[in-house]
Amino acid sequence: MEETYLYGPNLLLKLDFHRSPANFKPFISAANPGEPWMKVRPLKDTDYDRGFLQLLSQLTHVGNVNRTQFLTRFSQMKASGDYFVTVIEDTRKNEIIGAASLVIERKFIHNCAVRGRLEDVVVNDTYRGKQLGKLIVVTVSLLAEELGCYKMSLDCKDKLIKFYESLGYVAIPGNSNSMTIRYDEGPTLKRNATSAGSSGTVGDSCQTVSLDFAS
Repeated sequence: MEETYLYGPNLLLKLDFHRSPANFKPFISAANPGEPWMKVRPLKDTDYDRGFLQLLSQLTHVGNVNRTQFLTRFSQMKASGDYFVTVIEDTRKNEIIGAASLVIERKFIHNCAVRGRLEDVVVNDTYRGKQLGKLIVVTVSLLAEELGCYKMSLDCKDKLIKFYESLGYVAIPGNSNSMTIRYDEGPTLKRNATSAGSSGTVGDSCQTVSLDFAS
């Protein structure tokens, strides 16, 4: 069966991991992830059968997404050219064990520049200790720079700020609050500021941190 990548896999071969402040011990990269059975690559249209959605369910609610829905959304993302969902596969098990998404925002500001957003970062809990969280975040961050983004931003829980700071992200004092309007929580709109994290749970504060490629 022919498989389709969400974006060209050769893009990942251009990334220079020595440009990242991340401290890998031992050194790993998208091209050499540390194990012969591990592969870093773009999402494929066949990853529905490799547990991609089940992995995302470790991060947040996914819902009952069937194959047709998955393929439709995959095609929409590919056609837009602004979605770069990147995964780590355990080729021994034919299973997706890590993922992160780079979403490109096209701006009028900064001379019609493009900005990146890091979304949906998740690594299978059973693969702790292999630096996969750092690997997948650094991969999509370097990809954003390769694609010409002037900066990359993400929202994270307070407890993860130090992790992202170790990868070069900065929480800007006075400009790092995350605010949300949720449309999926009943008839009354719920406005979540820093008292609510990405899951909408009160008390789980959330901050915005950025990686600036222009500075």
